[in-house]
Amino acid sequence: MSTATTKAPALYIGHGAPPLLDDPIWSGELAGWSATLEKPKAILVVSAHWESAPLTLGSTETGTPLIYDFGGFAPRYYELQYRSPGAPDLAARIKAIMDEPVTDQPRRGLDHGAYIPLMKMYPDADIPVLQMSIPTQDPEKLFAIGKKLAPLRDEGVMIIGSGFLTHGLPFLKEFRIEATPPNWSVEFDLWAKEVLDRGAIDELMNYKALAPGMPYAHPTFEHFAPIFITLGASTLPDAAPTTAIDGYWMGLSKRSFQVA
Repeated sequence: MSTATTKAPALYIGHGAPPLLDDPIWSGELAGWSATLEKPKAILVVSAHWESAPLTLGSTETGTPLIYDFGGFAPRYYELQYRSPGAPDLAARIKAIMDEPVTDQPRRGLDHGAYIPLMKMYPDADIPVLQMSIPTQDPEKLFAIGKKLAPLRDEGVMIIGSGFLTHGLPFLKEFRIEATPPNWSVEFDLWAKEVLDRGAIDELMNYKALAPGMPYAHPTFEHFAPIFITLGASTLPDAAPTTAIDGYWMGLSKRSFQVA
């Protein structure tokens, strides 16, 4: 891959569900955020919705069908399209810089953790997109993977960790976009912001023991996991990230940020 003149960003994004596409507030926030960023040469997405070991790369081929990995929504959401180019060169580059096994599922399509936010951030679908699996539940190992991926930013590759800062779906009582956020969601969100502002990544990694709102905020790990890839890809891991989006959606924190 050719070298870019400026470092591409590394982001952690709350990806929402398909109705995000019809929410003018969140859609506008995502579109406004991407408009401030230099257009990347390629995008690498680590989505909460793909846990697979060893580390696996998917959707490397152009034209791979999307995965509609959700249920209970209007039929039109199962007809969404995001025809981004494949990224075989990026896949080869990742294999070259990783010192662990990397496998391929070239016909595994992008899941909604990847294409839902990208449909608002880069609606023209003209940037090659590659998806990578979450191969472990160990925050330190995920952080280390992010560090290995960091040089890709100098080559114009945007790195996106796509999750949800709180994701206690089993404990929600209202399923309205404007629902009042539960205390556990607010407490975890504010704790995470404060920890991130201090650059206390070790505390963030120990969130199960230290964070208020647990285990309700994250009864499972996968939606928090991508944050450690993003933080690992930072050039200054101890620096406070720049929050681009905050607030709540169906009571869940949609906090999203950019690292140095």
